[in-house]
Amino acid sequence: MQRLVATLVASKPGGRIAEIGTSYGDGAAAIAAALADGASFVTVEVDPQRAAAARERLARTPAEVLAGDWRDLLPPRAPFDLVFADGGVAYDRVADLLAPGGILVKDDLAPGRPVEGDATREALLRDARLEATEVLVTPAMSCIVAVRRT
Repeated sequence: MQRLVATLVASKPGGRIAEIGTSYGDGAAAIAAALADGASFVTVEVDPQRAAAARERLARTPAEVLAGDWRDLLPPRAPFDLVFADGGVAYDRVADLLAPGGILVKDDLAPGRPVEGDATREALLRDARLEATEVLVTPAMSCIVAVRRT
């Protein structure tokens, strides 16, 4: 999953990148390592202790680590060229963060489940603003990759 996100980050040189759900900074470290010069990267963690640990871990990277609710912190900074949604979020609002042509990645999905009745899949795979597909990453995990239509 980290290689997929790093590849997508590299496809947006100089881009504006955001992550929802920093946790302790594992995914953020992979994103920060793939950033090109001129790119910006902000990551948001709702738990203040995890955010502090991630801030310490990412101190020597271009990552800006914020503690709080992404719904308050990211919209004023939007639009983003890439959003990695790693935390539990209001998926019907994530597309609002994307610039036209911006990419959204939502990971940690159990593969093979129907869209109907799955709030995450319904929100992302049926959003008319997005062109989206589910991708099998490992036998036990899939992700949704979506692009904001112009």
